Amino acid sequence: MFYSRDRVWRRFKSRINHNKGMGSENLWKPEKNWKMVYLRSEKLARAKQLGFPYPRLNTRQLLEKELSIND
Repeated sequence: MFYSRDRVWRRFKSRINHNKGMGSENLWKPEKNWKMVYLRSEKLARAKQLGFPYPRLNTRQLLEKELSIND
């Protein structure tokens, strides 16, 4: 008897084998592509985790920020 392994079969096997070998702690992974992080709050949180300033400020904005702190 001949069984064809078509798209339906591949999707079925993919669904069955999806979680094999993965621990429950690995279910969520942070977004790696910065463009895919949509919300500003998520970008702020992710930038804090990665350790770089966000939003990026140009030289003029940095100077204005320093002047307002010193006043």
